[in-house]
Amino acid sequence: MTDVAYQAGQVIEVTLGDAAHGGFCVARPADGPVIFVRHGLPGERVRVQITDVTSSFARADAVEILTASPDRVEPPCPHARPGGCGGCDWQHATLPAQRALKAAVVAQQLQRLAGLDYAVTVEPLPGEPETGQAETGRAETGLGWRTRMQFAVGRDGVAGLRGHRSHEVIDVGQCLIAHPAITELNLTRRRWPGIASVEAVAAPGSGERAVIVSPRGKHGSGGSSAGRSAMIEEVAAEAVLSRVGRSGTSLTALRGHSYLSHRAAGRDWRVSAGGFWQVHPSAADTLVTAVLAALEPRAGDSALDLYCGAGLFAGVLAPAVGQGGTVAGVESDAAAIRDARQNLREWPWVRVHRGDVVEVIKRGALRPARLVVADPPRAGLAREVIEYLCTDGSGAERFAYVSCDPATLARDIGLLRAGGWELAALRAFDAFPMTHHVECIATLEHSSSAE
Repeated sequence: MTDVAYQAGQVIEVTLGDAAHGGFCVARPADGPVIFVRHGLPGERVRVQITDVTSSFARADAVEILTASPDRVEPPCPHARPGGCGGCDWQHATLPAQRALKAAVVAQQLQRLAGLDYAVTVEPLPGEPETGQAETGRAETGLGWRTRMQFAVGRDGVAGLRGHRSHEVIDVGQCLIAHPAITELNLTRRRWPGIASVEAVAAPGSGERAVIVSPRGKHGSGGSSAGRSAMIEEVAAEAVLSRVGRSGTSLTALRGHSYLSHRAAGRDWRVSAGGFWQVHPSAADTLVTAVLAALEPRAGDSALDLYCGAGLFAGVLAPAVGQGGTVAGVESDAAAIRDARQNLREWPWVRVHRGDVVEVIKRGALRPARLVVADPPRAGLAREVIEYLCTDGSGAERFAYVSCDPATLARDIGLLRAGGWELAALRAFDAFPMTHHVECIATLEHSSSAE
């Protein structure tokens, strides 16, 4: 224990160490607890202002750079600063430096939670959007890529983005990482009385766009119907939907249809406007290629797609295994199930099971499958799913684990290793430039498959 107790608002001088999961750098003062610092870079000497304190560590913002890292650049967005928007963690670093920081974090998590020393490289995605560049001599910007944006609406009706660990709505004007198709909707330049949030989704492959409004108030009510109708008429998106219901998860189409057509793997995919799809335009194609390389499907194989969403991975596995094989998807969201069944209808050897993955496993609905792919929520795999994959009854020999959270991925790899799996390969992709997020695909092989 140390005798020093930090207080919110206090300013101290520290040297920053390694990057940590979540967009921080770690400072370890000799006379105080660990401090997790935003807006700094490893090796920098900085003055930090304490933002909050727990029993074992503190958080802070770097408010003055005394000795700058050679990787430091001026953030392209004026709101990427202490007290500004909380969305972008690494705008003050070059893109190569951002990827090195993310690689270091993935490696840290693998060592700490899975007991693995693994060299990680974060790969850029192809076709980075360019902003203001000529057709020749184009350079990466890390901007203009995000095809889904959710803006919070303040009491004044302004749509913006929240500050880091804050409910404050920051009027950012144009978000620089938003895809141009979203920026063109001018959502942040309108007023949204009676609305709690407004979300925009773009499908660059088809040019379709949807806007989802969530009314303020109990169970999604708020604002006059006449006011909402006027707002809807002004929105240029092909579809406008309202988030309704007690849980706020149901969508009602107010104009247009309730889904978009996304392009990936050489074909179109129907995806509900509120459903999951990779937000970087190049991510779906990149991940499909990586998953197929990880699983190495053969004709006649059996495959399982857990948390299958709209059926992307099941849809590329189906033609690979052919009529003599089988593919089973598992999904709990009703809209995603409708999308998946529509997207997979041309392959009668594909079946989509409705329900939570754990529930589907418990009711014995899944047949043994040699190949498994999973793209779970950020919380990772449930213990019951890991236990199932570690049993002989699952039949699983190769597993492609897609994850956007290095901590839960590493935790689950550690548990899978204890159950007879080994990490054969890991690829990481910079699917979220300027933020701390990174997309990984881990390839695991079960020890029984080598016998």
